[in-house]
Amino acid sequence: MTKVFMSRPLPEAVQAAAREFCDLTVRELTTPMTPDEMVMSLADYDGVVPTLGDFYTADILAEAGDTRCKVLANFGVGYNHIDVAAAKAAGIAVSNTPGAVTDATADIALCLMLMTARRAGEGERLLRAGQWEGWHPTQLLGMHLGGKTVGIVGMGRIGQAIARRCHFGFGMNVAYASRRPKTLDFPAEAKDSLLDLAAAVDVMVLAVPGGAETHHLINADVLTAMQPHAILINIARGNVVEEAALINALQSGQIAGAGLDVYEFEPAVPEALRAMENVTLLPHLGTAALEVRTDMGMMSVANLRAFFAGKPLPNAI
Repeated sequence: MTKVFMSRPLPEAVQAAAREFCDLTVRELTTPMTPDEMVMSLADYDGVVPTLGDFYTADILAEAGDTRCKVLANFGVGYNHIDVAAAKAAGIAVSNTPGAVTDATADIALCLMLMTARRAGEGERLLRAGQWEGWHPTQLLGMHLGGKTVGIVGMGRIGQAIARRCHFGFGMNVAYASRRPKTLDFPAEAKDSLLDLAAAVDVMVLAVPGGAETHHLINADVLTAMQPHAILINIARGNVVEEAALINALQSGQIAGAGLDVYEFEPAVPEALRAMENVTLLPHLGTAALEVRTDMGMMSVANLRAFFAGKPLPNAI
């Protein structure tokens, strides 16, 4: 029977669906796989379900040699942890789970926008510490989002879902920077450059894929171009932002705040970020809803099922 290795425990419904057509082994740890575990998975299994943090690099693939594994059915839309070119050169197909994550990730972007702009995290900490002395007219004054301009960096599925929520839900103006022109079903202004976008918006939201092309896309130059009252939101990948430059911009007052769901060296989060009241920090909750994670897992299973049935991958990369 076909043997499949799942690198982290996925929802029970997903595991049950996989067991209908394969001999499934589920790694019970929730941490990323070690290099030895990745080499083992390629050598001993016909298919693998990896996820964020499982770095199937060219070196790992080379060390594994002529592998038994012929498909990596990634759990997640982002796949910058897999060297796709090296995998294909080794005769290994790669798939991902687009679509299933769009709305949940967009919701987290709005959560971060609201929490940061309205100082909700700071307020909750004040209350939990027993330091709240009651309402008064100038307490914790934040930024009202209605009528403000949101800048979307990367107007793909997730970027558009965020923009729709901002425009139709909050009456915000939308501007964006994207690699390709977009035909949109809502009003939005395309900016000629990332620096132009940074200078024009009150909130800048990052919704680009990870990888070499977007590494440190947000650096000191971009942060300097932002307005002093503006906030930065990152629900993309941690290394899209040069974390040291972001810390400097926040500490110096170059920007007013940040809302982060991902980090450059996660799970490590710098003490400098944790110490600042004007930063909202979430532990990578972008798709953390049972329905969403189940849908993602079912997409991975569908990719595996199709591959072993000799059919095209529904979500081939």
